[in-house]
Amino acid sequence: MKWTDDEWKWQLKNRVNSLERLREFANLTPEEEEAVKSTKGTWGATPYYASLMDRDDPSCPVRRQLVPTKAEQLRQHGIENYLIHKENRATDEKRPDSIARQYHDRIAFTVTQVCTIYCRFCFRRELVLDDKTALDMNVDEGLRWIREHKEIRDVLVTGGDPFHLSDEKLEYIISKVQEIPHVGTMRFGTRSVIALPHRITPGLKKVLSGNRRAPIWINTHCNHPKEITEHTKKAVYELLSCGVNVGNQAVLLKGINDDIETFQELHIKLLRTRIRPYYLFYCEPVPGSDHFRTDLLKGRELIEKGLRGLTSGQIWINWLFL
Repeated sequence: MKWTDDEWKWQLKNRVNSLERLREFANLTPEEEEAVKSTKGTWGATPYYASLMDRDDPSCPVRRQLVPTKAEQLRQHGIENYLIHKENRATDEKRPDSIARQYHDRIAFTVTQVCTIYCRFCFRRELVLDDKTALDMNVDEGLRWIREHKEIRDVLVTGGDPFHLSDEKLEYIISKVQEIPHVGTMRFGTRSVIALPHRITPGLKKVLSGNRRAPIWINTHCNHPKEITEHTKKAVYELLSCGVNVGNQAVLLKGINDDIETFQELHIKLLRTRIRPYYLFYCEPVPGSDHFRTDLLKGRELIEKGLRGLTSGQIWINWLFL
């Protein structure tokens, strides 16, 4: 069975982003209903992802990533304007809004702020969820900047979720980046493999396939084994069949994947699905995510006790706050 454009576009058109729609997938607690009603920012997910929630368990790890809570309104430790700090946007260097830079030779090329699921811990929350930071995602300006900066060897196309763009727009971005001689690696950051596997259509495969001059890598984002389904396995296999490697960037989240059993199961299941564990991020200090953050030693403990000597594959930790 091949997924069609109609299927993934239907998923986006029928997004679960209202209280009425959410009730179709979960028996909400009074606290959840109140939080949803009082949430002013963007939230929601595809019907497919919402269907992975436990209908009667408010502590369900999928449900906690999707449904707003009152805890988001308690912002004791979050850093205001964190995205400006994180992406070095308050510097003397002149860059278009679509270019985020932390390193000398790598950039994030943000081409959209629309997501498949609006994760409640998103480090771009001020842009994507709260709409407090206005950026112009001008693709051509970004391409022009990359061409002019010959030190850039690695381009991460991100957003939002770039796989929300049409095949034609993705082909345009890929072809233009591939024309830049000093770019040697091209990556896509997408949650679609997990929350919208229907997006991996023959048309998208055609866009991604081929022996490109700069190889294309895809990093998806899965935090809990419950998010990996037969649909995920199919999507990953389809991507691998067109010459694209698939890795995973997980976020360490309190009460979701910070126990050894779940952490180990997640990475074993990723490997069985042909997804290479790539990064484990600490939850970043954006306002509204205090309740998701663990202490700094938790990641080390989980890797030493949950993975080392017990699973194959290489796990990297991004020590964001040391």
